[in-house]
Amino acid sequence: MNAIIISALMGVLLMFTSIATKNKQVINNIALVALLFLLICNIADTYNWWSIKVDTKNMFVFTKFGYFFNSIAIATTLVFVALSGNDIIKIGNYAAEYFVLIFFVLCGIAILSSFNNLLMMFLGIEIMSIPLYILTGADKKNLKSNEAALKYFLMGSFSTGILLMGIALLYGTNGSFDIQQVMPSQELIKHAPLLEVIGLVLIFSAMLFKISAAPFHFWAPDVYDGSPSVFSSFMMTIVKAAGFIALINLFFYKAESLAHLWRILLFVVIITTLVIGNITAVFQQSVKRMMAYSSIAQAGFMLFALYATNDTAKEGILFYAAAYSLATIGIFAVLARMDDYTLEGYNGLAKTQPMLAFVNAVCLLSLAGIPLTAGFFAKYYMLAAVIKTGSTIGIVLTIIGVLFAAVSAYYYFRVIQAMYFKEGNSKVDNVTPSFKYALLVLAVLVIFFGISPDTLISWFYF
Repeated sequence: MNAIIISALMGVLLMFTSIATKNKQVINNIALVALLFLLICNIADTYNWWSIKVDTKNMFVFTKFGYFFNSIAIATTLVFVALSGNDIIKIGNYAAEYFVLIFFVLCGIAILSSFNNLLMMFLGIEIMSIPLYILTGADKKNLKSNEAALKYFLMGSFSTGILLMGIALLYGTNGSFDIQQVMPSQELIKHAPLLEVIGLVLIFSAMLFKISAAPFHFWAPDVYDGSPSVFSSFMMTIVKAAGFIALINLFFYKAESLAHLWRILLFVVIITTLVIGNITAVFQQSVKRMMAYSSIAQAGFMLFALYATNDTAKEGILFYAAAYSLATIGIFAVLARMDDYTLEGYNGLAKTQPMLAFVNAVCLLSLAGIPLTAGFFAKYYMLAAVIKTGSTIGIVLTIIGVLFAAVSAYYYFRVIQAMYFKEGNSKVDNVTPSFKYALLVLAVLVIFFGISPDTLISWFYF
């Protein structure tokens, strides 16, 4: 409960900082301190050192899984603001408001990690999504940003309608919003198969939109490409991971009662997402748009956890969220300062900015799943979780996953090739020594978790 309440309070507090000071750097520093305080409060709640007691009438169930994900989400947001805070405050005249919206997004994420009621899930999704519509259109003088915000708002509203229809059908069948009662059992399916199936399919479809998984991915490339780069990385990482945690909270323990058709449906969704995300990314000339399609492909890998439904899957999705978020935040921290987002714009970056090229390469290798980076073990956990199911479909899924991981390595290596093996004069703005040191720390974290993944996972069991 600490994360939900304190993130909202920090958002309200930051509303007034623009009145107290007009210095954007001071506002940035206040946001960093607030995020650190929020992280400490969530850790205190995790180990029951101190927590705000609220009677939620069983609408929330606070588990170590939810607490641990909250810590990952807050910590990666702290890294995101530390690296890209200066880029955030340069977007417009309302620096404090941008940080306020980020805290409200974290409030929605904290709700999604612990909900036990479909209405709470809906509120969590909306509290998380509505600030993102605003952040997407933050660059008001950029027509692409305006278009992305409008498209995201319209598509998001449509998916919310689908979600509400699914919730209504489940409530009409069961007379309750409680997950334990509305999620189907074999006996319940015999009595009302049509309403149950349609309701669940509608909710699942709406959630696929939120995580940009196929066939509901079509909004993602334009929205991620059009929104300010600094907010694109936030949307692709922490927000996307929260959608997967919500899916796991909803479906994880009921997979057996959903029977064989559920696994077939997931199999089709995963394969379609991997194919569309990876194959389309191969043909992109813009690195930013390539990363947008890459995020769709990464969603396919993260869906492995929902297919597997075992302890390895739970460990894996937490580790994947951390590894994927760190790598993508690092890549976009560099990309946001590039004058040219195309592959040609990266030509010769290793000569002009060797530190930036090195960190960018480490993060790209991590996303590709190369050993000695965090991304390698992230993909390993996902594949191992599916193999543990012992099903034939699971084995086929694992093989296909490995093949598309190889495809993804191709388009990630194209950027590395441009930086190190092509002649050019890449231009990067506002590269300060502190920015370089922060990037280096991030690269060290990516390598450290790739060498010793248990360091992160072991905290889940303490």
